[in-house]
Amino acid sequence: MSNRPTGRSTGRPGPGRARLALALAALLGGGALTALPAQAAPAAADGLSVQYRTSAGGATADQTEPWLKVRNTGSSPVQLSQVKVRYYFKADSPSDTYRFACSWAVRGCSVVTGTFGTLGNPTATADRYLEIGFTQAAGTLAPGADTGDLQLRFHRANWQTLRQSDDYSFNGAQTSYANWNKVTAQLAGATVWGAAPEGNDPTDPTDPTDPTDPPGGGQSLFDDFDYSSHTDPAISAHGWNVRANSGGPGVPGATWDPSKVTFVSAGGNSVMNLETSTAGTGASTTHTEVLTRATKFRNGTYAARVKFSDAPKSGPDGDHLVQTFFTINDLKAPMADDYAEYDFEYLPNGGWGEPANILYTTSWETYNPEPWQAVNQHSEQRRSYAGWHDLVVTIDDSAITYYVDGQHFGTHDAQYLPERPMSINFNQWLIDLNGQTSTAPRAYDQQVDYVLHVKDQVLTPAQVAAKVAGYRNAGTDFVDEVPAT
Repeated sequence: MSNRPTGRSTGRPGPGRARLALALAALLGGGALTALPAQAAPAAADGLSVQYRTSAGGATADQTEPWLKVRNTGSSPVQLSQVKVRYYFKADSPSDTYRFACSWAVRGCSVVTGTFGTLGNPTATADRYLEIGFTQAAGTLAPGADTGDLQLRFHRANWQTLRQSDDYSFNGAQTSYANWNKVTAQLAGATVWGAAPEGNDPTDPTDPTDPTDPPGGGQSLFDDFDYSSHTDPAISAHGWNVRANSGGPGVPGATWDPSKVTFVSAGGNSVMNLETSTAGTGASTTHTEVLTRATKFRNGTYAARVKFSDAPKSGPDGDHLVQTFFTINDLKAPMADDYAEYDFEYLPNGGWGEPANILYTTSWETYNPEPWQAVNQHSEQRRSYAGWHDLVVTIDDSAITYYVDGQHFGTHDAQYLPERPMSINFNQWLIDLNGQTSTAPRAYDQQVDYVLHVKDQVLTPAQVAAKVAGYRNAGTDFVDEVPAT
């Protein structure tokens, strides 16, 4: 979160770490968050059917193109925001990530959403799914009416050729619309059309991927970041602190500007946007950070959907930027063994001796700010992570395990388990000004769709997706059941 991990139980440069500890002590306060009641989902109408065709029928292709129509077969109008359609497929490799796009839709691509999930029970023809949804702006579907064309596509993030002939929901011979039961449709959380791959029925109460039956037993914090601005009173009421005080990590002389934390619409959801900017001097540099005031989170599951950026939204590229999601508590004394920190850190332009983009996950036991000494373990991948990613870290009594987009990223040893509760944090900042020497203004964005913590319960990435979908299907923007320590 503040300095690059260079290996297990090893040191790394750390000029910002002492400043960070002081800033953290000032920021973290007591107080539990406020729980809000969940809103009931609208009642389901009679049913739906889904028609399918493909415009890319080959066994392999640059991208899969499932075109769909959703029809209301019931006697009551259907709110399209309550409809979810799943297309099931087999990933081309375990580490692959995919990108969704809407080429054209009768109701407009702006009201169509697409997200990827991982099946809890993989089969020979499916271990992932693309879930199509609709925003509130999509409106209603009258009895007997259909949505019209949804001309959809998805591809591997690296644009390598994909094989679709072994995908559960693919039918290369179906080049005109017809009913297709190898996609599923859910209405207000109930499956009303199609058959999922064996063992993956979305409404099977034993299925951990069921979005209407999220795993129970753990007190949870969930926030959809549905706020109007950084001054929205609900932000503080929900236990968040938008940082304004000075100090590290990062460029000396930089400020932490609350006004650069904004809330925008993306993919039909409200997302939190953190902007970092500079004109090549410390005085012109602004960083952003949002964190919980309460340090009450320890074992369990932490998850967030985060959009990393490789390039600035304006101005010249090249700055040594850090984009993060992490948990942390304060260092009571140098090398104190009850310190804890668990990081996702993305460096789009390198830094800390790295020449290009790299993603780190790091588990901390302790450190000494002066002279620098660190005890940590980390995992890394040197490639671009631009775009939206599902980040999950689980902590139990034996290990810390990190996942990115449903895929295992690294497991760290019991030596690094937390002894004390922590806060939950997001920030974006510049390591230094050495990556880009220009004095032209430039600005970078990091976005956060949601955050979830489930106390003392280890969830799979599929279960995380199900729990988040459950909250959203119920219209729940925020809930906090995690007791104060």
